[in-house]
Amino acid sequence: MAAGGDWGDNVTENMAVMAPPGLVAIHSNMPATLTPEISKALNIGGPAPTGFSPEEQHAWDQLDYFWKHRLGYAIEMANRPQTLYGIMDSPIGLAAWMIDHDTRSEELIERVFNGQTEGLSKDDILDNITMYWLSKTAISSARLYYEDKRAFFDIRGIQIPVAISAFPDEIYQAPRSWAEKAFPKLIHYNKLEKGGHFAAWEQPKVYTEEIRASFSSFRN
Repeated sequence: MAAGGDWGDNVTENMAVMAPPGLVAIHSNMPATLTPEISKALNIGGPAPTGFSPEEQHAWDQLDYFWKHRLGYAIEMANRPQTLYGIMDSPIGLAAWMIDHDTRSEELIERVFNGQTEGLSKDDILDNITMYWLSKTAISSARLYYEDKRAFFDIRGIQIPVAISAFPDEIYQAPRSWAEKAFPKLIHYNKLEKGGHFAAWEQPKVYTEEIRASFSSFRN
């Protein structure tokens, strides 16, 4: 069994495509469920395909906003990762780069500095930035985007069992209908009330409960 979100999903789903012996199921909170029609429309900035349900329209709106307004960081790392060397000269620059991800993640990170206590603590955020700063891995980590040419959200043809946790503040909250089409052996789907792109970090209790529920049928 394996689980992933963000780059973890990319790795996990590609493992599932290879289906090595012993990998019996996977879990994702950022699943790849986009049909060629949806993916093409997003990439060309076109209108939404017709016939969406309200849940599907919400997912499209999230993706369309991300593609048009928040994808810049990924495009920069995918094309010119070495030009980001400036963030290695300043911990403040590194912090600004890391926090400026997608709109909802930025808001969920900001809230603790505005006196709220939900989710991450100040130490959580500073520890994460410090790890990259002290290990000098800000630039090398960006090369993932340059070296991987697979589309993040396009359907991969996975045939082993898949569990999905759909968090509301993820880049997009994958609808059940899309998940069922993308994963013919969908064994678990749950829409959560809170949690975003970094759900395992931000909402560890909820995430752990989801992992246990996802793989409960495989436990002896």
